[in-house]
Amino acid sequence: MSKVLNRPVRVLVAKVGLDGHDRGAKVIATSLRDAGMEVIYTGLRQTPEMVVNTALQEDVDAIGISILSGAHMTVFPKIIALMKAKDMDDVLLTGGGIIPEVDRKKLADLGVGELFPPGTTMASIVKYIQDWVSVNRNF
Repeated sequence: MSKVLNRPVRVLVAKVGLDGHDRGAKVIATSLRDAGMEVIYTGLRQTPEMVVNTALQEDVDAIGISILSGAHMTVFPKIIALMKAKDMDDVLLTGGGIIPEVDRKKLADLGVGELFPPGTTMASIVKYIQDWVSVNRNF
């Protein structure tokens, strides 16, 4: 059952590791903000621990990871494990970048949400986050 939100959706957008390409992350952050969401952009070279701690402190509804480095099978499992350890089961972990379909399926089995490949429309990303939050978050 979907709920009407009584506040803006809060999303943390992060780049983890040494991947220095942040143009896509900035485009996503701007698009989410333009859609009425509150966006916290952590910038480059974050660790999984830094991302999860910031998400917890900022009380976000979703974490979006932009990853182009090929480290997605290390980064996403580490973040989801840290989230579970901190009882953040009602926070969406999503993201995008260069992630093969076979790896997206494995990550989904671990509890990672939708992972968006290049070319995904901003409208579909916004809708996915809004829909997930309206169903899964307690306000």
